Amino acid sequence: MEKGSHKIQVNQMIDIKSYFDPHLRKIVNSKKQIAVIPVGSLEQHGPHLPISTDSDIVTEVAKKICQKKNYLLLPTITYGVSHEHAPFFNLSLKEITLQRILLDLCLSLFENNIKTIFIINGHHGNISAIKNIDSKLQGKMKNKIRVFTLSYWHFMDRDFDHAGFVETSLMLAISNQVKMKLAKKGLLTDNMSKQEIKKISKMASKSFPKVTKNGIWGDPRKATKKDGQKLFSEIIKNLEKKCQTCLTGHD
Repeated sequence: MEKGSHKIQVNQMIDIKSYFDPHLRKIVNSKKQIAVIPVGSLEQHGPHLPISTDSDIVTEVAKKICQKKNYLLLPTITYGVSHEHAPFFNLSLKEITLQRILLDLCLSLFENNIKTIFIINGHHGNISAIKNIDSKLQGKMKNKIRVFTLSYWHFMDRDFDHAGFVETSLMLAISNQVKMKLAKKGLLTDNMSKQEIKKISKMASKSFPKVTKNGIWGDPRKATKKDGQKLFSEIIKNLEKKCQTCLTGHD
């Protein structure tokens, strides 16, 4: 679709930043619309991945969901809650700041007649900020708006990591900014018990570098583009089903 075109096509992703006001209002007023807000972070991802990794991956996930479901795609909120990565590089918001941004944005969407919203999260440190968004809005809006918060890594079978095999494979599938020659093994939890992993995860949420030493959780050295493509397919398939369940109340 050409930018500014007045033809509304079915199953065409609507990336709102590329549209003009008259056309966007026509789309919003033509039927009930669903918006997607991707939320990422800017933080260290070892020596081989860019600091935009979380934002890059969640943007791609949100884009694919919007393409499949004809949802409205909002620009990614690229700043997240990443203080745990200090003294490694991070550009962080306070938890309450991110929450307020999302609350304001959801209310603004409502004022534009968009009453169903998916917040798709790409960074673990954002979870506390996003988890109560819906209940906070319901108190103000008296059930006139629906907001669902979903973290994309919950929709794959593999255990998630940080700059390890999973994230590196996903980035290889979408970016030419991966420096595989610089990839190094990080913290491995294969031989740890669930209790040990839970304990070390809690420590990492306070100081990721202290726990991992080099800022990497996992081993990225065998990551491939093909693995990343498979992971994306799995995530999108499962996330698409979850979105449908959220909207209808049944599978």
